[in-house]
Amino acid sequence: MKAIVDQDICIGCTICTQVCPEVFMMEGDKAKAYTNPVPEALEATAMSAANQCPVNAIMIEK
Repeated sequence: MKAIVDQDICIGCTICTQVCPEVFMMEGDKAKAYTNPVPEALEATAMSAANQCPVNAIMIEK
């Protein structure tokens, strides 16, 4: 699967980087997915991070 952060929507809250730092990192004041494809062992955690995003800026493609 692949994780994508929509930079236009991201508010820089850092929740995704706290939930799944192996996939998401901050780049300036916006989050970015830097591990793609997401390793199978991290898929559930990456999905959790996407689900916790308060502005739904993270898209998960299977």
